[in-house]
Amino acid sequence: MTITSEQPKIIVVGSSSIDLVLNTSHLPKPNETVIADRSESFFGGKGANQAVGTARLRANVYFISCVGMDPLGQQIMRNLVEEGVNVGFVAETEDAPTGTAYVTTSEGINSIVVVPASNYHLKRRHIMEAEKFFISADLILIQLEIPMETVEFTVQLAKKHGKKVGVYAAPAKKLSAEVIEDASFIVAKSNELSTIFGHEVREEIVRKYPNKLFVRDDSNSTTYFDGSEMKYYRNHHDSVLHKMGMGDAFTSGFAVALCHGNTIDECVKFGNDVSLKVTRNSGSQSGLPYLKDFLKD
Repeated sequence: MTITSEQPKIIVVGSSSIDLVLNTSHLPKPNETVIADRSESFFGGKGANQAVGTARLRANVYFISCVGMDPLGQQIMRNLVEEGVNVGFVAETEDAPTGTAYVTTSEGINSIVVVPASNYHLKRRHIMEAEKFFISADLILIQLEIPMETVEFTVQLAKKHGKKVGVYAAPAKKLSAEVIEDASFIVAKSNELSTIFGHEVREEIVRKYPNKLFVRDDSNSTTYFDGSEMKYYRNHHDSVLHKMGMGDAFTSGFAVALCHGNTIDECVKFGNDVSLKVTRNSGSQSGLPYLKDFLKD
C-alpha cells in the first residue's frame, strides 16, 4: 500500500443526517413493543460518513449536501468543519428538516429506517454550483440517499470532466446503464445485487463487471472478479460489535487508496482494514480511523 506525498482531492456528493440509535435485547417483531437499554445519537448519513472517512485519511474533501435550517443542520455543519471537510457547497433549505435515521440494534444486527427530508432537496443546480471544483478533483464519491436524478447528473458531470467516480449503491436502488458504465467502481451489499443490477445469479453479476463491482457482507468480506478469477478478501475478528458504517468506511479506504495509485488488490485490502476499525465504536463516524493509524513509525 503506497501513500504518496500528494493529498488527493475528493468531492463527496450525498446525504447527511443525525442517527438515533436504540440498543435493545432483541429486534421487535411486528406489533411488539420492546424496551431499549439506552438511546444514543450520532452524526451520520452515507455522504457525510464518507466525507469524514476520506478526510481522516488525509484527503482534501469537498462535500455537496443539503441540511435543514434547524439546530440539527447546524450541528452537522459544525462537526464537518471540525473534521476538516469543506462545507462551502452544503446547502440549507427551509422546505424540509435535516435528515434523520432511526436505528434499532441488538447483538450486532441493525434495523434502520431513514427519513431523507432535506437530503431529497439536493438538486442538479447544487451540483452545478460546484462544477469548477470537478475540474481539479481526483475522484467523485456518491451514494443513493439523495434523488436518483441528482446521482445521475453528478455522474454525467464527472464524465464530462474525465473524472473517476465511485458509487456506493446503498440504500439499494436500480442503477441506470449509464451510471454502471461510467462508474470507476461500485460497492454493493451482497443481499442487494438483484435490486441494483437485476435478477441474475450473484456470481454472474460479479463476473460481468471485472475490477468494477465490489460486493460486501457483514463479516467484512469483499468479493470481486479481476478479469480472470474471483477474488475474496476478508479480515474479521471476534470483537466486531458495531456494524453501522462499515460500507462507508470500506468505500472511503478504497477511494483514498485508488487516488494514491494502488492496485485494485491493495485498494480492497485497505478498504477492508478501514472498515474493520470502524466496528470498534458505536456510530457510523465515531470509529472512522485516521491515516496515522495505518502508518508505520
